Amino acid sequence: MPQPARNTRVCRDCDGFAMVAITTGTRHADGSRATLRITCPACKGAGRTIPAALHRIGR
Repeated sequence: MPQPARNTRVCRDCDGFAMVAITTGTRHADGSRATLRITCPACKGAGRTIPAALHRIGR
């Protein structure tokens, strides 16, 4: 029997992809690419949001 899906709130700004790696175009001495890790500023890297009512009261 299939399991019901959880009802989690996905961040509307990043669609759940809270962290991305952006290449800078340069390479390290070993040949690997230099990347920057950027987190979503809206959800602070969580990938999900909390209801506005809980956010206002500080939970």
